[in-house]
Amino acid sequence: MERDPYEVLGVSRTASDDEIKKAYRALAKKYHPDNFTDEGQRARAEEKMKEINAAYERIQRGDTGSSQRSYTYRGPNPGGVGIYAKIRSLINEQRTDEAESLLESVPVNERGAEWQYLKACVCAQRGWYYDAYTYANSACTMDPGNAEYRELYNNLNDNVNRSTGTYRTATTSENCDICSICQALACLNCMCSSCCR
Repeated sequence: MERDPYEVLGVSRTASDDEIKKAYRALAKKYHPDNFTDEGQRARAEEKMKEINAAYERIQRGDTGSSQRSYTYRGPNPGGVGIYAKIRSLINEQRTDEAESLLESVPVNERGAEWQYLKACVCAQRGWYYDAYTYANSACTMDPGNAEYRELYNNLNDNVNRSTGTYRTATTSENCDICSICQALACLNCMCSSCCR
């Protein structure tokens, strides 16, 4: 049975949306798996992040009396070719660290739609729904006719839309993400280039 989502986030049932969001972000920052180098600690942090994400999603949906989740990741279909067949197998065996290591061994210039899709599967299995959504979107953009990629993307899209603010690995503060910073720096660079010729 799932724990009470308010208990997981450490807030009272009367907490405001801002208090819930603040508690969620603090926990996401504390338990981000990238903060841990030890494999055991990292695995525990990943499990904790899944629990935190699920609790936050349930509160956002108002589903605090039920133990059902909005989206359950079920893994890729068996198959694939070469290294991708092995990665699919590892993901389905829930050996995400090994699957990710193999994914990262693929040269950057060879990371096509299948790579993006499998990276999305790894992220989804870890409960990193926003990152999974981003990779699934890339897979669908590269191969728009692939039904398997589209199904994962649609499920993740629904999940992200229902859970505004769902865990993002690239968030730096309240409403400031890495993309915004890059855009601002690019604009500043253009301005400086045109002023300092």
